[in-house]
Amino acid sequence: MTDKTTVTGWKLDREEREALLLRFPPAYEHPVADHVTLKADASPDSPLPTAVKGEIVGKTDDRRGVQAMVMRIDGTSNRPGGGFYHVTWSLAEGRRAVESNDVIAERGWESLDRPIPITLTPARF
Repeated sequence: MTDKTTVTGWKLDREEREALLLRFPPAYEHPVADHVTLKADASPDSPLPTAVKGEIVGKTDDRRGVQAMVMRIDGTSNRPGGGFYHVTWSLAEGRRAVESNDVIAERGWESLDRPIPITLTPARF
């Protein structure tokens, strides 16, 4: 086994991603809308998650360069180990995707009128 860590989670379906970016235009110049993290410091041989369906249930924007969508997976938005399931949607120059959880924790999030189902692909990245 190696000492290297990796991220486990889910990739967004590419076709759904494009439709979602049209539905929710990125607020900042760097669209991300790529993945949902389950565990950021997983070992490379850790098991992949089993869920393949999720729902976008909310959104947040700190108005300073971090926009994110809050997810519900397997009935919860709370990620094991802390934080929230989310997709970093877009970033301004100098901002980083890792800041999304802090923005959600500090500002909260606005619920959507109804959840938007999306397809997720278990992945390591």
